[in-house]
Amino acid sequence: MKAFLGEDFLLTNSTAEHLFHDIMKKLPIFDYHCHLSPKEIYENHSFENITQLWLAGDHYKWRAMRMHGVSERLITGESTDWEKFEAWAETVPYLVGNPLYHWTHMELKTFFGIDKRLSPKTAREIWLECNEKISSPDYKPRRFIEKSNVEFVGTTDDPNSLLEYHQLLKEDETFSVEVAPTFRPDGALFIERSSFHDWISKLEDVSSIKITSLKDLIKAIKQRVDFFAEKGCLASDHDITQMDFKAFSENEVKNIFQKRLNQGVVTQDEIIGYRSYLLVELGKMYAEKKWVMQLHMGALRNNNTQMQKRIGADGGFDSIGDQLLAEGLSRFLNTLDCVGSLPKTVLYNLNPRDNYVIGTMIGNFFEEGIPGKVQFGSGWWFNDQLDGMTRQMKDLSSLGILSHFIGMTTDSRSLLSYVRHDYFRRILCNLIGEWVENGQAPNDEEILHQMIENIGFHNAKSFFSIK
Repeated sequence: MKAFLGEDFLLTNSTAEHLFHDIMKKLPIFDYHCHLSPKEIYENHSFENITQLWLAGDHYKWRAMRMHGVSERLITGESTDWEKFEAWAETVPYLVGNPLYHWTHMELKTFFGIDKRLSPKTAREIWLECNEKISSPDYKPRRFIEKSNVEFVGTTDDPNSLLEYHQLLKEDETFSVEVAPTFRPDGALFIERSSFHDWISKLEDVSSIKITSLKDLIKAIKQRVDFFAEKGCLASDHDITQMDFKAFSENEVKNIFQKRLNQGVVTQDEIIGYRSYLLVELGKMYAEKKWVMQLHMGALRNNNTQMQKRIGADGGFDSIGDQLLAEGLSRFLNTLDCVGSLPKTVLYNLNPRDNYVIGTMIGNFFEEGIPGKVQFGSGWWFNDQLDGMTRQMKDLSSLGILSHFIGMTTDSRSLLSYVRHDYFRRILCNLIGEWVENGQAPNDEEILHQMIENIGFHNAKSFFSIK
């Protein structure tokens, strides 16, 4: 029987142990998509206690606590940080089988050297030990990133951002990790949102372009794309809740935009037509800049109206959607490909039902000299766990080329989430190890070494054009 979280955690065969310990473990991390704050990284933010570092903003943990019956007062309410930590500690013993049980103890062990299991019995002891360490310089954002052997961080940024902290980090010679912005134009695409007019007003301010027409909007967005490129941006990212695509004429889209700009109500077809048009225009801009376009598809957001009103969006009330995506996605990618403007693209699906859709879609579009121009993104959100990531890689290997896979990214707001790269790497090594030991893959050191290094690090670095 193996010890919980022992040296060979998740490694069930000797080949996997060799691949992980002798090859994968040494590789740096290329975290091409996350939600870390560049301001916190630059200012090297000090956390007062483990709750602020660990529980604040972590909707994964919040969901688990609610399902366990914990009062909202102890999750996002006005209770003390100790009370919130105590409530999490009371929840954890019930999470055996949930990835949060693994991640919780991996984070305690990796960053704090704590090998105890979190429970009501150990809560006070772990609280005090963590807080004592947090007061030292080694427990600030930059050191968490450096200790995790991270080489690149891709944050997620609104086009209206001035990117001042990215610039300051670039100029700071005391921090060698590259922190690059990612262009996330949700504000422009979700024309139906109540926040749309405020977003347009901010875009006018930062671009110095008065927006009275669709032409003005495209011009202002292009100005922001140019600005992001100057600041080192290498990618865009998009929340695609429903992948519908309708080819409206430019004149039709002009009228839709004008209608919405004048506070009019737009129909569902008009929303889809406008969004389809703008996505194509954005794709052309990305291709020109040689950026990577990322599409996160399939989230059903803000399901609990009462709680959204109470604590706002991103509170842990999102789930997997079941909207169809194949036809709309194909039409969108094909539209860009037909005009020679399909950028390198990463497709993430939240519903594992769609694995085979994505696994076959990525083979429809290619470019000579670019291995895996369209990528099946790593198991995302509800799928970034043992079963989800194993399923995604098996499906990719069955339908595409696993060797060209760009691997794991954290997609997290937490500095401690870098343990998920270790988690992913163990799962990958174990999968390949099983194939070798079952006679499904050759026990060829050269092939295996190259495959592990490429998926673990080099493919992503090359895909995002880092020299």
